[in-house]
Amino acid sequence: MFILITNDDGIHAPGLTALFHELKQRGEVAVVAPESEQSAVGHAISLSHPLRVKEVDLKGGGRGWAVNGTPADCVKIGVAEILPRLPDLVISGINLGPNVGINVLYSGTVSAATEAAILGVKAAAVSLHTYQDADFLEAARVFAGLLPRLQQWPGWGNGICLNVNLPAVPGDKIRGVRVVRQEICPLVERFERRVDPRAQIYYWLAGINDHRPQEFDTDYGSLQAGYITITPIHHDLTHYPSLRALKGLIEI
Repeated sequence: MFILITNDDGIHAPGLTALFHELKQRGEVAVVAPESEQSAVGHAISLSHPLRVKEVDLKGGGRGWAVNGTPADCVKIGVAEILPRLPDLVISGINLGPNVGINVLYSGTVSAATEAAILGVKAAAVSLHTYQDADFLEAARVFAGLLPRLQQWPGWGNGICLNVNLPAVPGDKIRGVRVVRQEICPLVERFERRVDPRAQIYYWLAGINDHRPQEFDTDYGSLQAGYITITPIHHDLTHYPSLRALKGLIEI
């Protein structure tokens, strides 16, 4: 199995390092990732500047390709130019912090996996539900143990990628695995108003991951309850009931 690893936290992020060293025990692994953090860039790609690629040493051994672009750029250039052949699997992560609910639309981690799915490669985004004291070694072991079960699903592919979120607890404390829908409620957001030394007003987004209590059958609800969550997602944004309704009303 030939695996491409990428992320949005940057090529030297500990989540990527842990995932690389865990998965290289299961197959051939290549790393093509942003040279610096690209969190919350969504599915952006670089058009106004060239992509510069350089080979770098990874922490703990190994080599990878650092790209001065977005996570989606990394997948595109990796598949088109860098890798010797099409990977069997693309894994994006392990992200510091969860990617659930509406955050999925903003996430560079998820967008890298989505880009791989668009290119016809099986892909998963993997995120850890914490922002501090993250045990990425344990998270990588948990995901690697889950991977063979995911590979048994014949529907993985055809433009579908998997959004996987891991609780930040030891593996024996995880309550189970749940396949759930994406939460769609708006985030509870807050902007801080500040003034710089030149008396210019600026705003800083805060509280972006605050949520109201949500249902258990969603990615956010089940993750909060201590379960690994898996959500199949797709890049087709068409709302088919509206498509049918508008066809009947508008088309002549």
